[in-house]
Amino acid sequence: MKTLRTSAGALALTLIAHGAAMAQAQDPHLALEAVESPEALAWVKAENDKTLPLLSSDPRFAGLQAEALKILAAKDRIAMPNFVGKTVFNFWQDATHVRGVWRRTSLESYKSADPQWETVIDLDALSAAEGKNWIWKGADCRPKTHDRCLVNLSNGGKDAVTVREFDLVTKTFVDPATGGFVLPESKQSIEWLDPDTLILTRDWGPGTTTDSGYGMVVKTLKRGQTLDQAVEIYRGQKGDVSVRPNVIRDAEGNRVVLIEQATDFFNSLYFEWTPKGLAPLPLPKKGGVVGMLDGSLVVKTEEPWTFAGVAIPAGSLALVSPERLRPGSEIVTSNGCNPCAILSPGPRQSIAQATVTDHRVVAVVYDNVRGSLVSLENRGERGVVKTSLPVIDNAAVTLGSHSDEGDLVFYTDEGFATPTQLKLADATGTTAQTIKALPAQFDASKLEVEQKVATSKDGTKIPYFLIHPKGHKHDGKNPLLLHAYGGFNLSKLPVYDPLIGKLWLERGGSYAVANIRGGGEFGPEWHQAALKANRQRAYDDYFAVAEDLIAKKITSPRHLGAYGRSNGGLLMGVAMTQRPDLWNAVIVESPLLDMIRYTQLPAGASWIGEYGDPAIPAERAWIETYSPYQKLKAGVKYPLAYITTSTKDDRVHPGHARKFAARLDDLKVDNLYFENTDGGHANGADPKANARRWALHYTYLSRQLMDH
Repeated sequence: MKTLRTSAGALALTLIAHGAAMAQAQDPHLALEAVESPEALAWVKAENDKTLPLLSSDPRFAGLQAEALKILAAKDRIAMPNFVGKTVFNFWQDATHVRGVWRRTSLESYKSADPQWETVIDLDALSAAEGKNWIWKGADCRPKTHDRCLVNLSNGGKDAVTVREFDLVTKTFVDPATGGFVLPESKQSIEWLDPDTLILTRDWGPGTTTDSGYGMVVKTLKRGQTLDQAVEIYRGQKGDVSVRPNVIRDAEGNRVVLIEQATDFFNSLYFEWTPKGLAPLPLPKKGGVVGMLDGSLVVKTEEPWTFAGVAIPAGSLALVSPERLRPGSEIVTSNGCNPCAILSPGPRQSIAQATVTDHRVVAVVYDNVRGSLVSLENRGERGVVKTSLPVIDNAAVTLGSHSDEGDLVFYTDEGFATPTQLKLADATGTTAQTIKALPAQFDASKLEVEQKVATSKDGTKIPYFLIHPKGHKHDGKNPLLLHAYGGFNLSKLPVYDPLIGKLWLERGGSYAVANIRGGGEFGPEWHQAALKANRQRAYDDYFAVAEDLIAKKITSPRHLGAYGRSNGGLLMGVAMTQRPDLWNAVIVESPLLDMIRYTQLPAGASWIGEYGDPAIPAERAWIETYSPYQKLKAGVKYPLAYITTSTKDDRVHPGHARKFAARLDDLKVDNLYFENTDGGHANGADPKANARRWALHYTYLSRQLMDH
């Protein structure tokens, strides 16, 4: 890292700092960034006290809430499985178990119509006994023995978790006095190195976290050691997003310990750690390692990667041996597969997921946003054999858990109007067994699903899905909700959503999902087309879909609503400020909105790779062209927005939503604001709170789009 600066550079930094200070001085709502200050919480209470009575007194609210809770706590929904050894585990919430139970059964029992579950951890009982608002964040169990697990518990739904070792034999937490691992609350990444040693990153104290709030120091921690006795093995930089360990094993007993230093959200440096020290590995900076097969790493590339004279296309799955990557390697392979691509997508395709079983690589491939599932066998000099596993047509396909021994893999397929099916396949074969099927939770018989195309401002064709009542009139009067995300390489897929179906579609609403740039629907290039200075492309794509729906008289601005959350919440802020004429309803959920200060609010600095850095004048210039908080102005007729977030959201700071609503208040623009006190960014506190959340959403949409 360079430490010398020219006088001109120093002056520029001074001016940037001065400009930031001026911006803060001109922001009358900075106090709302103090998440739990008495003043900020008083403001939240006042806003909630205005919004909740208005929406909850609507005659539709109680029915919508009851329907939502029925879906969220339904006994007949699929209990999603997770293999731990040969046992199937599941985390389950319902009206009786509001916080949830972690439970287990045998595979044969799970496959039956009435599995016999054994409760392992009752989170409601644990929370009551300990006086905590525990939210389940998963468990990581010891490889091979599967007798101990690191249980992740969040107080209120935050990303930061407390980690405690749990004994699956005795069904008790392991007492730290007898060597049990207990890690206090932090955003942390932990792997089992061996049965009595962890390798991890977390907040170890001052100077050990990045500007994004994630750990940058990797240490090993042996059973019985205190945190201050942990041994440091790698230290990243403050400007990194994070540094984390990744222990990769295969069925043959091979093991590689990687340290991943994320220099920004999409680029990482990789190092191999052994007791002898660290060595850099020339893996692609954009991409990642998804597993190990027969001693070779399975690598996903998000950029073209050339290594040892072999060119691997962006978006591919490739094999390469750790030995080949190590410094000074002189390994030569006869079959040319070190490295080699084992699966490369076409121009309208993307590889959405991949996992590695004992003998296969299994991957979800999308072609024009329609999913398929393939199993890949590496036969060395005879090449790679690809076989398909069965899925329904026009599906969203999601890989689930796979067995720790063997090649069994769970996966789901579903469609907008087709309920989710859970299937179990042996990845070495070509068939699958449907284990569970979600009952229809809304009447889809009167619905039609279409895929249409809009043309964006620069001529790019933007596909979108439209779900609407059969035979609907093209009279511009159809209440329609348009959803999109458009960022971070995440795709919007044709998923079965009972809440949208029951609370909106079944009541006469229409729904559209736009596959705008910035997402991952068509691979890395589709995502990278809307990064940083090109961010406006994602917004233009969204507006193009809205205009297409209006031009076709499927809907009209009076009946058109917009919904997005997180990065999609930023999209909503831009939709309001750039094209307020297009909408009569905008749901702005868990949003980023003050893009000039986003890097100063946790965990904003981690997203510089997506949006750019407002501390750099050239980048600030194009961020200022769309930052919604700064773009609100007097004299504009804005739609009545519903703005919502969570006090416990430690990923996207609630200050964004608070300040946006307060600025609208300053401008005397009516808006509705609601802040849930629990749930975190994932809104996962409990089914009752989530049912209220969705009832508020659809009550608001009904008032704005159906009552006019």
